[in-house]
Amino acid sequence: MTFDIDKQKAITFFEVSGSALAMIYALLIASNTGNEILGFSLLLLSALLFAAWGFMDKRWAFFGLQFFYAASAIIGLVRWS
Repeated sequence: MTFDIDKQKAITFFEVSGSALAMIYALLIASNTGNEILGFSLLLLSALLFAAWGFMDKRWAFFGLQFFYAASAIIGLVRWS
C-alpha cells in the first residue's frame, strides 16, 4: 500500500510540474521576447516529466506522444542556438 501512495505522489508531481513547465514554455515562445532557448529547454524537461507520468500510469499513447514533443524541443534548441 505504501508503494501505491508513493507512486501516486510521483505521478502527481510529474503531471503538475510537467503541466506548469509546458505553460511557461508556451508563454515564452508566444511572447517572442528572445527566450526561445529557455522555452525549448522547458519543453524538453516537460516532455521528460510527462513521459515519466505516462510510463508510470501506463498511458502508452501519451507516453509515445512525448517523443514527438522531445524531438520538437531538440529541433527548437538546435535551430535557436
